[in-house]
Amino acid sequence: MTGGVLADWEIEALVHVSYGDGWSKTITRPPLIYPMNPSNLNSFGYDLTLHSEFMIPSFDLSKPTVLDPMDSSSARFIQFSGDYCIIPPNSFILGRSVEKINMPAWATGLCIGRSTYARCGIIANVTPLEAGWSGTVTIELSNSTPMPAKVYAHRGIVQV
Repeated sequence: MTGGVLADWEIEALVHVSYGDGWSKTITRPPLIYPMNPSNLNSFGYDLTLHSEFMIPSFDLSKPTVLDPMDSSSARFIQFSGDYCIIPPNSFILGRSVEKINMPAWATGLCIGRSTYARCGIIANVTPLEAGWSGTVTIELSNSTPMPAKVYAHRGIVQV
C-alpha cells in the first residue's frame, strides 16, 4: 500500500463483501469495509449506505436550554425507523451506516457527504474513522435550509 490517498486497486483490495442477513462472500483480502452492496465501491472510495434507523432530536422550545456536549442528558432523541426520514428546517438527525467498518491499524478513513444531498442543503458530518477502529458509522445529517428535507434509507449517503 502506498501512503496518502489510496489508488483504485488498493481500495478494492480492502473491501470484504458481507451481508447482514448471514450471506457472506469470502474474499481473501484484509477486510476494511463490510458493504451491503459491492457496487458502492468506486474509483474514489466506498459509498456508505444509510440505515433505516434514525434518531430525531426532541427539543422543547418552550423551555430553552443549552445543549452541553459534556452532559448527554441535555440532548433528547426520538427513535424512528422508516424508508426515509424528514429533517426539520434548520435542524439535524442522527443516522448510521448499514456497513460495518473495520479500519486497519495503518489507515484512517475520512467520510465526505454525497453531492446529491449537498445540492439540497443537507450536510453530512462524520468524525474521522481512526486507525484500528471498528463498528458502524454514526452520521449526523444537518438540514441547512428553511424547508423540510428528506433523506432515504438504503442509499449512499457519504463516501469513505
